Amino acid sequence: MASPSLERREKGAGKSEFRNQKPKPENQDESELLTVPDGWKEPAFSKEDNPRGLLEESSFATLFPKYREAYLKECWPLVQKALNEHHVNATLDLIEGSMTVCTTKKTFDPYIIIRARDLIKLLARSVSFEQAVRILQDDVACDIIKIGSLVRNKERFVKRRQRLIGPKGSTLKVRKVVLDTMKNIHPIYNIKSLMIKRELAKDSELRSQSWERFLPQFKHKNVNKRKEPKKKTVKKEYTPFPPPQPESQIDKELASGEYFLKANQKKRQKMEAIKAKQAEAISKKQEERNKAFIPPKEKPIVKPKEASTETKIDVASIKEKVKKAKNKKLGALTAEEIALKVEADEKKKKKKK
Repeated sequence: MASPSLERREKGAGKSEFRNQKPKPENQDESELLTVPDGWKEPAFSKEDNPRGLLEESSFATLFPKYREAYLKECWPLVQKALNEHHVNATLDLIEGSMTVCTTKKTFDPYIIIRARDLIKLLARSVSFEQAVRILQDDVACDIIKIGSLVRNKERFVKRRQRLIGPKGSTLKVRKVVLDTMKNIHPIYNIKSLMIKRELAKDSELRSQSWERFLPQFKHKNVNKRKEPKKKTVKKEYTPFPPPQPESQIDKELASGEYFLKANQKKRQKMEAIKAKQAEAISKKQEERNKAFIPPKEKPIVKPKEASTETKIDVASIKEKVKKAKNKKLGALTAEEIALKVEADEKKKKKKK
């Protein structure tokens, strides 16, 4: 049992500690609390942070188009190797055309399954493995934007999508820019504001201030062009007289003389007209069938032109040149030069005498 005197001393000591605590500075700058010191990096999530692992297994699956099957077959061992480092299993089903990732008992990072899901989604959407595997890093994220249902008109959709695609297929990777482009706002306006924001972020004094005065204000000009109808109706000139009445079937028969024919004769004419149409149709089909048996026109054989006598090669002269080249050594004198030199030497000797 503790004595009452000891309890009083402990209470008194607690009060004195509370009194001696230094008050926190109230006038501390908020910008200092919001800014991240240079060179600081968030520590990586290790097994020591979650030694017991996960309680249940999680899995995600996604489908891929047929044309990606060959590429996924080649790079799938690399995908499995990258995911095994994080203790995540990956399976490729070529019959169903699907990819599946699931955690194991050794998995300790609870968010790695979300990154693995993004990895298979990127692979299914024609992203190369070298770029898609970067999603497993902590400082990399991805965002898949579905733009197919944003614009109804196909021609407008193609034009606006072309604004996003840059050189060598490098697309703009900002969600707001993509969505505004689909709303007929050119991406150059958003890119200018992003460049200004990047420069303002470098200034420590302007970090905590509003940047609206520095950003450009672009006015939206919506020029509505009246659509012209595809079929233009031409108005006829007004006439007070009514249009002529159309001829009835009896009037047509009276004009052609069919009205006075008997029933048997009318049937015979109808059958003859039907047989004539059938004969035309049979002849057309027969012509189409016979086209397959008609041989194609062969190109005329072009005979090679005989070599003209003027361009004939003189073999004898070439042989002589080759012989001379063989006999002549590098830097040696020809026979004519040697004879001239000998004559010059003899003349010099005669002069000396």
